[in-house]
Parts: sequence; structure tokens; C-alpha cells
Amino acid sequence: MNFKEKNKQINKEALITVGLYVIFFIWWFAFAYGLGLKDVSQYSYILGFPAWFFYSCILGYVFISVLLAFVVKKYFKDIPFEDEVSEEEEHHE
Repeated sequence: MNFKEKNKQINKEALITVGLYVIFFIWWFAFAYGLGLKDVSQYSYILGFPAWFFYSCILGYVFISVLLAFVVKKYFKDIPFEDEVSEEEEHHE
């Protein structure tokens, strides 16, 4: 993989990472503040947690973990960071 290809892949992975973070933040914010702004007496509970906490922190964590695992396997590549040495240069050393 040459420098240009490496740079393109690294930029792609960085954009994907930022996009996933934005998705996770929107998920967390929507549930935490969407459901969490009610009066405490109106909260519903899931497994003993307020619904806003369960959806934003617990289910959100599971969701983003599965999404990250899928995206990393599908779109990320191992990139060697060592300088590539051509065969000609190896013979001269």
C-alpha cells in the first residue's frame, strides 16, 4: 500500500469514527434528555433503571459496541506504519 492509499484509508477511517461518535452522541442525548426531562413521578423503569438511563447509557452502549464491531470489520484495514523498503534498496544494504 503506497502513501496515497494509506492516507486515503486513514482519512476514511477518521471520518467514519467521527460519524459514529456523532450517531452515539445523538442517541445518548435524545434518550437522556428526551425521556429524562419528565417529572420523576412520570418516569417508567426498565430492570430497575429509569427508562431514559436504560436507553441512553445501557442499550446505547450495547448498540454502539455492536455497530463499531461491524464497521471495523467491514471498513477498517490493517495499515503497516513501517517505511516500505523496495527490494532494490534491500539488496544495496
